[in-house]
Amino acid sequence: MSLSESGIKEEIKYKSQLIEYFEQGCKPPEKWGIGTEHEKFIFQKIDLKRIGYNTHPGIETIFEKMQNTGWKPVWERGNVTGLEKEGASITLEPGGQFELSGKNFKTVKETFIETRNHFKELDLICKEYGLFSLPMGVDPFSHREDVPWMPKERYVWMKKHMPLKGKLGLEMMVNTAAIQVNLDYGSEKDMIMKMRVAQALQPVFTAIFANSPFSAGKPNGYLSYRAHIWNDTDPERCGFLPFIFEKGFGFERWVDYLLRVPMYFIHRGDEYLSADGMTFQDFLNGKHHLKPIMSDWETHVSTVFPDVRLKQFIEMRGMDAGCVSDIAAVAALWVGLLYDKESLEEVYEYISGWKLRALQEVRSLVPVKGLNAASGDIHAGKIAKHIYGIALKGLTRRSETSGTEDESRFLEPVRRILDSGITQAEQFLQLFREDVNENLKDIVYIWQRIQLEKCPDQ
Repeated sequence: MSLSESGIKEEIKYKSQLIEYFEQGCKPPEKWGIGTEHEKFIFQKIDLKRIGYNTHPGIETIFEKMQNTGWKPVWERGNVTGLEKEGASITLEPGGQFELSGKNFKTVKETFIETRNHFKELDLICKEYGLFSLPMGVDPFSHREDVPWMPKERYVWMKKHMPLKGKLGLEMMVNTAAIQVNLDYGSEKDMIMKMRVAQALQPVFTAIFANSPFSAGKPNGYLSYRAHIWNDTDPERCGFLPFIFEKGFGFERWVDYLLRVPMYFIHRGDEYLSADGMTFQDFLNGKHHLKPIMSDWETHVSTVFPDVRLKQFIEMRGMDAGCVSDIAAVAALWVGLLYDKESLEEVYEYISGWKLRALQEVRSLVPVKGLNAASGDIHAGKIAKHIYGIALKGLTRRSETSGTEDESRFLEPVRRILDSGITQAEQFLQLFREDVNENLKDIVYIWQRIQLEKCPDQ
């Protein structure tokens, strides 16, 4: 739910307005939707270099072609920096990562069809211009300094801010790509349960879908280098949030967290203004000549990047980019866990006894060890198998109550990984070392062949 024009301009005078913003996200189960967001890199085939905005060809060229199929341009200072069509949007990450923010659907199947059609459309354009798209968690070829930046003003401000907070913030901005799943909540209690489950299981999802073992043209020592990069980006607005598990967590506690996070900027109209390092609490307390309005809050909410993020829905953010079947599998796994009442209660009880220190230790080990990450009683691989079983049952029950087809088939990529114990990242590393004589250019073609086998309709 986005703010109305009058809501956007509403002046913020009280903390209660900020709490109400999240309360307005509550929806009855029959109105719950499934949204996915997914990024991919675009390269020139001839030299494996990332395309820029106005290179020839470039992002601008792709945007022009897509407008021929009904996509409407989104302008910023004379540049088309995004597209919109029938409730979906295409946006650009700082390094030109091409992102589809999909429509809000009732079923995983609809999400799958939308994603498949998006990849087909993009791939047809890429073939016409000697390009190819690659959905992996980290760009396997490019050095950060060689990646062209996109002409979006907010990225200018973020580029200045990132080096002040972590060592890998700029790497995150231009060289990482992810899958995100957005799901709804019915009440504050429902939100709390889902947020706790999502935060607890985020490292396990990262392990299952690990897909970033290469960077700068060679193996980087990680299965999910993207996850490692995020761990050294900005501790004030990224990472694991232990307060989600504390007694008293709810909408107000989330607002308290956001009020303490420094603002990147103040966005009014076409202008971005300095926030001078103030927090949103400072802004609310009158430490700027402008008065805070609801659009400022909505912008601020979107500029924190923890593992799981509460908006007027819940974003699960911990998965490396992948192909069509991977994206559908991520969505199906979360839906099977969180959208069936029995499954949610079962998995909530399952994670409730975990020690936070052990969970955080597993989270720190996952980027390197993947499904083998373990601490105390928490073992990523064992948890993955357990929640897979819960999700299977949840999807089946959901189909029975909603009168739709059983969508457990979309979990097939997860089953294959858990049966073999080999993640996609480990499969690529094996191919790299044994089949292509450590030639990363060759592994791209092998990767594309694997994706066609996994996603025959892609």
